Formats: sequence, C-alpha cells, structure tokens
Amino acid sequence: MKSDLFAKINIDPVKLPVHVAIIMDGNGRWAKKRLMNRIMGHEKGAETVRTVITSCREFEIKILTLYAFSTENWSRPQKEVNALMKLLEKFIQSEKDELHNKNIKLNVIGQKERLPEEVREELDSAIERTKDNNKMTLNLALSYGAREEITRAVRKIAYEAEQGKVSLEDIDEAMISRYLYTADRPDPDLLIRTGGEMRVSNFLLWQIAYSELFISKTLWPDFKRNEFIDILQDYQKRDRRFGKVICS
Repeated sequence: MKSDLFAKINIDPVKLPVHVAIIMDGNGRWAKKRLMNRIMGHEKGAETVRTVITSCREFEIKILTLYAFSTENWSRPQKEVNALMKLLEKFIQSEKDELHNKNIKLNVIGQKERLPEEVREELDSAIERTKDNNKMTLNLALSYGAREEITRAVRKIAYEAEQGKVSLEDIDEAMISRYLYTADRPDPDLLIRTGGEMRVSNFLLWQIAYSELFISKTLWPDFKRNEFIDILQDYQKRDRRFGKVICS
C-alpha cells in the first residue's frame, strides 16, 4: 500500500511537491574522474534519468521537468552534440513503452524544431503514444533556454498587440505565463541541481521565482533514489512563504 511506502521512507504525501525540476549536471566530470570519454558519462546519466522518473511515479509526484539539453549546449564540440542526439533518440525509443505503461505523459519544452529530424520523429511518436496518460507528466527541456523562452513570449505578445488582439492593460504576469513553454502547468515547487554548482544556468528563470532550491554535490550519474528521498524530506521541513510574512 502507498501509505506503507510513505511511512517507511518518512514522507508525508500531503506535503510532497507537485512539480520537481532538475538540472542534471556532472556527467562530464563523472567520466573525467574515471578517465572515460564524456559520452560514457552521458550514457551513465541516462540510467539515473530512469531511476528518478521511476521514483517520481512511485511517490506520485505529478510533474517532473528535466533539463536535458540547453540552447548553449549547441556550442559544444560537434562530435559530442551528435552523440547526445543519438543517445536521446535511443533513450526515447527504448523508454516510450515504459512511460506509457506507467501512465506518464511525455512533453517537450524548448526549440524542438532545432533537433535532428530523427530525434523529432521519436519524440513525436512518444508524445502521441502517451498523450492521454494522466498520472504524471515528464517534461524534457530540449534546446531550451529561459532567456530565449521569455524573448519568444514577448515577441508573441508584441505581435498580438500590434494586431489589436492584446491591449497594454491586458499584459500581466498571468498573461506572460500563458505564452511560455510551460503554459497551463504549475511552477516548480522544488528545483534540484546536482554536481555542486551554485547557479541556475538559464533554466526556468520565470518559473522558479519561488521554488525551493536544493544543490547536491553528487554528480548526476551517482544520484540515487535514497538521496532523492532525503531531498524530499528536507523539502517538507521548509516554510514556504512566497515572499509573505506569516503572523502567528
């Protein structure tokens, strides 16, 4: 029973985050420490992706957003970019049935049009197959950058204002949110970054305004279920005030 699971891991299901976002950092450093090719670090990191997806589904977390490939990542050596795209294609191909069986809906945020055609085809196939699933949503941030996302939203609003469809008085935070890739989804409650770096790397800059942050020194390929549970336990101890003062 679910109640037995939560009691065993000392987690209150009522206080779980609805939306968890993760900056998956450390694949390259993990490989370098072992005198391996960086690509082997990415391959090992893919195993951790499976573990975290499975854990979120098990704990009934509704939304998981993974920072898989940034707009800045296109500037990496072409050999590494090609290998990452091939790994992404292979991952989606191998996991789409499992996502469907677990009632997980796949979604992509970012410039999907910049991805190679074969990767887009696999993504479109997986998105179509899982579109009616409703227990959990997995957002893959691919060719994603928050500044590009906000710029894109501003351009769309400006265009509609030019067409007379939007007035200046209509523009507020709620409207801007509706023009982002994450429209109609709640903002992350919890942002995790592995690898120990103290920055958000152009990820969900608008959406994480009041997210709880947790920086793990663990490199992504070494990030395990038990550490994820520890972070969820820590999250439940935090007092989320959203900038307000709670008077007793």
